[in-house]
Amino acid sequence: MRTLVDDPSLVSVQAVRVDRDKHRVLASNVDYGLADRSSKDTTFRVAGVGSYDLNSGRKHWYADLAEVAADGKQHLIADVTVAPDGTAYAVDQLTPTVFRIDRNGHASVLLRSDLLKGTVDVPNFLSGIGMTAVAWTPHNHLVIAKADGSLVRVPVNHPERARKVELSKPLAALTAGIRVLPDGSIAAVSSGLLTGKPAQIQRVRPCGDWKYATVNVTDTVSAPVTSGIATGPHGSTFALSGGLPDLLMGKPNSGFTLTPVKVKN
Repeated sequence: MRTLVDDPSLVSVQAVRVDRDKHRVLASNVDYGLADRSSKDTTFRVAGVGSYDLNSGRKHWYADLAEVAADGKQHLIADVTVAPDGTAYAVDQLTPTVFRIDRNGHASVLLRSDLLKGTVDVPNFLSGIGMTAVAWTPHNHLVIAKADGSLVRVPVNHPERARKVELSKPLAALTAGIRVLPDGSIAAVSSGLLTGKPAQIQRVRPCGDWKYATVNVTDTVSAPVTSGIATGPHGSTFALSGGLPDLLMGKPNSGFTLTPVKVKN
């Protein structure tokens, strides 16, 4: 294990997405007000995505999404995904805003919609949590997970046609991360942050071009506060726990846990 990126402009990194086709890694920049580089003036005001070389960590560009939003509101870039053409899409946890970032780092607002507003609160920490994860899927759609267990389908070429996905049952809240599997379905991890119960791994299978989907629990993770899910080699899948409880208590944490999980019934 080694440090790949050490960029002084990054306060805290919430989302990491490897784009092997373009040989880069994308990282979202956030500020919960608890990091070594936090300040009172930057808490929930830092919002951006940086692109870095996958081997050397050299910075390609940095997109300041708070500047693009230009709304004076609090922001928290929860996740970022990449389309095959290299366009990146980022979702904001605290405003109903989806950003588009081209291959050269030029950013714009793809969609603002009340459909994406947040309704979930973490007591004594964060209010109005909305979008938590995003994935690009075939047929050029974004599937966006919200903290409340719902999914929203956004056609990239017609974002105004965004609609809620009709699920056989809601994902367990808080939905913390999603990944597209080779067959086009999605693996999701739902954190037990609010319940204290084991985190759930769920398989979401689409019907009708993501207008509908079925949800099934395939595994659990004993650590309740699991915050991400990632594909591994040879069809493997891992859940990530990055020490969020320590963060919420203002304690330092230098470790993380990767747990192999099942995504098939």
